[in-house]
Amino acid sequence: MNEQPETEVTRDAVVSLREVTADTVRAIIRLKVKPTQTHFVAENATSIAQAYFEPKAWFRAIYADETPVGFVMLFDDPEKPEYFLWRYMIDGRYQGLGFGRRALESFIDHVRTRPNATELFTSYVPGEGSPGPFYIRLGFEETGEVDDGENVVKLVL
Repeated sequence: MNEQPETEVTRDAVVSLREVTADTVRAIIRLKVKPTQTHFVAENATSIAQAYFEPKAWFRAIYADETPVGFVMLFDDPEKPEYFLWRYMIDGRYQGLGFGRRALESFIDHVRTRPNATELFTSYVPGEGSPGPFYIRLGFEETGEVDDGENVVKLVL
């Protein structure tokens, strides 16, 4: 396996979304949110396993230059004008550097290219340290809906 060695990542690194491959999957599943955030998002190994059994899942690793720093997954159903940000995480070591915002902006740009894309939804577990305020700063709006204990937000594309 050709895994990239961990390198120093700076705030001005180029953020990109890349396919998870046999060579990179181990590095991606090793990424972890901060210990206080573990109840907000599933582990990447779980997400990747779920994606392989859901034909409408589209997922990518988030890189800062050549260093994997996160993971994102879309429920991609082109028959509906609604798309769903199913999973999203930035490793705790790389939070606060702007990678999350830039990665989500790239992800939103991708969703805008999808057929009939008019809205992007996601949900979050409310509570101290939840990603809710992050989504709101990016333009998502609360819908007032709660799904399985998670607040649903949407972004009009």
